[in-house]
This record gives sequence, C-alpha cells and structure tokens, in this order.
Amino acid sequence: MTATPPQPNSPSAPGAQTDPECVRADPVGPVPLGLRRALRDTLALAALPLLVALALPTAFAGGGTRRWFGGRAESQRAEAQAAKDAAAAAFYELDTAQRDLRISIETIAAVDDSPAARRAIGDFEALGRRIDEVSHQYIQAVDAHDLDRDDLEASVAARARGELTKAKDDLDNVKRELERFADGLGPLLGKAETQLARLAPAVERARQGLLAASNALDAVRASGLRADDLAARLAALAPELTKLNQGAGQHGVPQTLERAERVAREAEAVRVEAERLPERAAEIDHRLVSLRTRAQALTTRAGQVEPVLSELRRRFTVACWQDLQHVPDGAGENVRQAELKLKEARAARDEQRWPDATALLSTVRALLNSTDESVSAAGDRLRRLNAVQKDPQQEIDRTRFAIRDAQRLAMSGRNTPDPRHARPLDDSVARLERAIGTLEGRHPDYWHFLTETEAVRQTVARVVMQIREERGAGH
Repeated sequence: MTATPPQPNSPSAPGAQTDPECVRADPVGPVPLGLRRALRDTLALAALPLLVALALPTAFAGGGTRRWFGGRAESQRAEAQAAKDAAAAAFYELDTAQRDLRISIETIAAVDDSPAARRAIGDFEALGRRIDEVSHQYIQAVDAHDLDRDDLEASVAARARGELTKAKDDLDNVKRELERFADGLGPLLGKAETQLARLAPAVERARQGLLAASNALDAVRASGLRADDLAARLAALAPELTKLNQGAGQHGVPQTLERAERVAREAEAVRVEAERLPERAAEIDHRLVSLRTRAQALTTRAGQVEPVLSELRRRFTVACWQDLQHVPDGAGENVRQAELKLKEARAARDEQRWPDATALLSTVRALLNSTDESVSAAGDRLRRLNAVQKDPQQEIDRTRFAIRDAQRLAMSGRNTPDPRHARPLDDSVARLERAIGTLEGRHPDYWHFLTETEAVRQTVARVVMQIREERGAGH
C-alpha cells in the first residue's frame, strides 16, 4: 500500500502555515482546522430536523396531491366536488333524455303534418331553448371554480357548492318537464310508428305487384294477344316505382305510403285484367256470334209485325193501334244499325281493341233490346185486346179486388179511415166506373179501358205501400 504524501496545507506537513481566513474570521485568534470541521458537522446535524419539516409539505403537495390536514377548507372542497359530480350526472341524464326525445320528434315530423304534430314540434323547440339555457348555466358554474387548487378557500368552495347544486336542480326540473312532454306524445308517436311500420311492407307489396303484373302481361303476349292498353298502363307506373326506390326521406312518409298503396292497387288491376284477357277474348267472340243470331231472329220477327197491325186496324178502333204504326220501320232500322255495329265490333276484336269491342257490343245489345220490346208490344197488344173483348169482367174484377183489399187495410184498427188514404181510394173507385162506361157503345175503346184499369191498380198499390210504411214507422 503506497503512503499518501502529505498535503501542502496539512498541519502535519513541514512548514505548515496558518489559514488566513481563520485569522480574519475570528478576532480571538486562529481556529484550528480540525475544530472548524467539527463545528460545521455539529451545525449540519442540528439543522436537519428543520429542513425535513420544511420539505415534507412541499413533497406531499407536489404532483397534484393535496395536504393531509386542511380542516374546514377540505370539507367544503369535498362537498363542492360532490355537488359537481351530481350536477354532471344530471347534465348527462338530461342530454340523454333530449337525444331520445329528438328521435321521437323526428319520427313524428317525418310522418305527420297535422296541427297537433306541428304544435308538438314547436313545443319541443321551446324545451330545447330551455335546456340550452340551464346547460349553459351548468357549464358556467363548472368553469367558474377550480376545485383542485391548493389554496382553495372555504368560502370559495361553499359558493361553488351552492352554484353547482342550483345548476343540478335546474337540470332536474327541466328533465321532469321533458318527461311530461314525452308522456303527452304517446298518441302522435304511436300513429307515426304505425305508419312507419306500414311503410316497408307497403313498398314491398307495390314492387311485388308490379312484378306480378309484368309477368302476367308477358304470358298474355306469349299467347298471341297484344294487350297494348295494359302495357301502356303498366308503363305509366314506372315513374312511381322510381319515386318509391328513392325512398321516404326524399318524398315524405305519408306521400310514399299513399304512392305505394296506389301502385299496388293499379298493378293488381293490370295483373287481373291481363290474366282474364284470354277469357275476355273468348267471351267477346261468343257475344259476337250470339248477337248476330239474335239480330237475324229479330229481322224475321219484325216482318211479322205488319200482319198484327193489319188485324188490329181491322178489328179495333184507331186508338188501339195508332201508337204502333212506327214499329215495322223502327224495328228494321234498329236491326240494320245493330248489324253495322256488329261489323265494327268484329273489326275491333280482330285489332284487339278490347274496350272498343266491348262498347260496340253493348250498343248492339241495347238496339236489339229496344227492337225486341217494340216487336213484342204489337203481339202483346193484340193478345190483351182479344182477352178484354172476349171477357172484360175479368179485368174489372181484378181491379175491384185490389181496391177492396186496400180499403180493408186502411180501416184495419180504425173507426174512420185516414183522409190521405181514403181520398185516393174513393177516386180510384170512381175512375174504374168511368172506365167501365167506355165499354158501352158500338165501338168500345178497349185499349183505353185497359190503360185506365192499369192506372187504377198502380194508384191503389201506392196507397197500400204508404199505409204499410207509416205503420212500420209507428205512426
């Protein structure tokens, strides 16, 4: 081990000198170096507790931590923090409730345009302004106080607690208003949700209806029928399908729902007509044949009217046949018109103009019905006149029976008849007697007699109906 050489200032070194600082610092005299070091160590040990005591609060307050023993200020800080947490929870709950209710309002606005819906939307906007107001007050209360400050005073913490508690109460009150408002939206929201629930199925039904109509039309065309009118009706629905595909967001829920239902209805009508078209064509063919046969038969019958009229002229007065003079010419003209319309109907059928063919056949049928009635009228007139000429008493008895039956009904349950019923019945009796009087003489007007008795029976029937209606009503 090598010995350490003596230092120049060491007391043990040869020629050591006295420290000039020690001479200047101590007027008593120089202090030996070893004694000076001992004094310095002693002073350092004595100061150590004081340094520790000064350093501890700083160490525990550093890094955001707080002092352990704050007294009343710490208690107020804790209460203010609790109020802050409660207000934050109230703010979050109100915000959540407002977001949920906004979804309901948007649902109603998308579906319903009624005054009640518009009023609900306006009320929600007013509530929104109130929510913004209390939310702003809450945020101001939070920003105004830093509860993490080390030097937070008790009075400041107490004031913060009060403001935050008031903000929480205001938030809770508005939330209760929001809940009451939401409860009142039940009917409107239910109606809106019902329409929304109907929307998707309605749009799908419309699409499926259009597809079914298109398929039915293709099948008809494959059978050789053109069905141009049905194709045009189906093509007219294409723009409506485009709007359905664009969605309710662009066109509105009520409008889209109405459009979907209308498209489905019209597409179904096209489908039904397309599927029935072969049957319709066969029916038109059958009617063409049937009406042509009937027109030929009426041509034959119209030729028999003239002999009937000749007999009427020979045996009865002019009044009995004068109104039938036009029947032969009218019947012939009607048949000619019917045959012309039949040709037009055949041409329409060949060109597959189904509505035109149907309309023309209806015209033919009306012409033939009119002809049939007029031709039948001549033969019926002769038959009735023959019957009354042979035995007028049968017609008289029939009419008198109707009058007596009505008189019995009018007197049923009464001592005297109601004048409203008795007067027309009495007039009918007198009218029948006058009609019977026309049969006297050399050339009686049998047709006048028949029309009079028929008119009397109609009058009596109206009286009977009136009596029964009044009694049925409890008069």
